[in-house]
Amino acid sequence: MTKKYEVGEVVTGKVTGIQPYGAFVALDENTQGLVHISEITYGFVKEIEEYLKIGDVIQVKILEIDETSEKISLSTRALQEAPPQKKKDSQPRKTLQDRVNENDENGFKSLKDKLQDWIEQSGQ
Repeated sequence: MTKKYEVGEVVTGKVTGIQPYGAFVALDENTQGLVHISEITYGFVKEIEEYLKIGDVIQVKILEIDETSEKISLSTRALQEAPPQKKKDSQPRKTLQDRVNENDENGFKSLKDKLQDWIEQSGQ
């Protein structure tokens, strides 16, 4: 690495290659990093080419630097605004018994309560 890069730094780079697992981005003449497919954008990315093309000049955030292997993990997603979270229903979740009671007018009656009914139904 010619220039000293730091984790968290936002830099401009040029897409030099695309593989099924991510895009290689040149940060300078001697340094490149990888934007993993999961770091391209929020949500599912099937084809990287739908978001990036070779030759694109893009801004990336440095997520991790492995000094030993000189590998740099990059992200374009980290520079995007996160989509709003889906709001959960404000009603409390119903218990299993409440749900059964809605679908079965008898609910879960104990065996003791049902036993007499079964005897009468069997005709004995």
